[in-house]
Amino acid sequence: MSSLGQRKAWTLLACSSLVMSGALAQTQGTAASRNANKRIELLQQQVSEQGRQIEALQQQVMEQENRYRDQQRVEKERQEALAAARPEGQGPNDKKQAASPEPPDGSTRSVHVGVAPAAEAAPPAMAQLFEQPGILTPPGHYVLEPSLQYGYSSSNRVALVGYTIIPALLVGLIDVREVKRSTLTAAVTGRWGLTNRLEVEAKLPYVYRSDATISRELFTGTASERVFNANGSAIGDIELAARYQLNQPQPNSPYMIGSLRFKTRTGKGPFDVVTDCVTRCLGNTTGTGLPLDLPTGSGFYSLQTGLTWLFPSDPAVFFGGISYTRNFGRDNVSRLVLNGEREFLGSVKPGDVLGFNFGMGLALNERSSFSIGVDLNSIGRTRQNGVPVETSVRTQLASLLLGYSYRYSPKTTLNVTVGTGLTRDTPDLTLTVRIPMMY
Repeated sequence: MSSLGQRKAWTLLACSSLVMSGALAQTQGTAASRNANKRIELLQQQVSEQGRQIEALQQQVMEQENRYRDQQRVEKERQEALAAARPEGQGPNDKKQAASPEPPDGSTRSVHVGVAPAAEAAPPAMAQLFEQPGILTPPGHYVLEPSLQYGYSSSNRVALVGYTIIPALLVGLIDVREVKRSTLTAAVTGRWGLTNRLEVEAKLPYVYRSDATISRELFTGTASERVFNANGSAIGDIELAARYQLNQPQPNSPYMIGSLRFKTRTGKGPFDVVTDCVTRCLGNTTGTGLPLDLPTGSGFYSLQTGLTWLFPSDPAVFFGGISYTRNFGRDNVSRLVLNGEREFLGSVKPGDVLGFNFGMGLALNERSSFSIGVDLNSIGRTRQNGVPVETSVRTQLASLLLGYSYRYSPKTTLNVTVGTGLTRDTPDLTLTVRIPMMY
């Protein structure tokens, strides 16, 4: 190729490169201008949003300044009224100070009207073990507490009816009974705070009972055993109570709470159910002597007075209480037996109950706590027609209680209590779940 052809070729190649470079530069310039426009629009939106926020802040500042001026005006009027009512013998300087609440240098200061009340110390929350709550309900509030309690007990009894010739030989009959009893009580309790130291309570229970008795009947001469099942369900005895905080404790003194509880006999009593009578009953010589339908109430009115003390010692709370229950007797009592007959019993009065409990609650963290306590009750003998019943003895009941409390929310708490009997007359197991909710 000649030199002239080579020059033309290089010239065409250079021109093509310049055209391509110009097109690429134009494309990049267009994309850069678009990105710049988008950034400008975003910045303008941010500036507009910040402008609106500034206007809202300015409005809040103006409202606060207006409220402050109103407070200053009210305080000035109050000071002028006090200066006008001040005795004539008071110095003019005092009047001037009373009429000029603002500082001389023109600076602003906060105004405090009156003195804030001192916050009352309250014991830490703990798991509720007994009927008495640890802290009274605040005034103007009420607590709704649904609860469910399950109790189980079993007992064995062997009665020898006859006489022995030698220690290994018995002439007569043997009565062997094994009783297994289950009780399920669902209740709704409401507590209302009337004042800082007084609250009232109402409790409505519903009771379901089931008993299974394995026995070898008396006077039958049989060696076989029978199983007798019975159950009953109905509303239990409604209870009404009131509690009053007796003192305002000092840092190292306990809270003292007095209580008064009245138990009705709205439930089905033991004299309202039909008894499967035996020879010791009138008008019937057969049967087991057990009720065909279980009662859900005691059948007697009761009035209980008590005193509870709580001593907070962070992180624990020590508590205890003593109570006395008076059971009121009934006259002209008769029980219903088979065939619609009634057996007249006369006047019947259950024994009174003296109770005592103590324990400790320990806070585990801000939401949960653990409690342990002992509940003791001594029940007197039952009297019939003014004379103690021959088969009635003083009964001692004792239970060991373990409780756990979890605060689900500031107004709702879950309380779980497990109890075990320490004496043979006490239920073997009790499990109670409470959910107090404050409104």
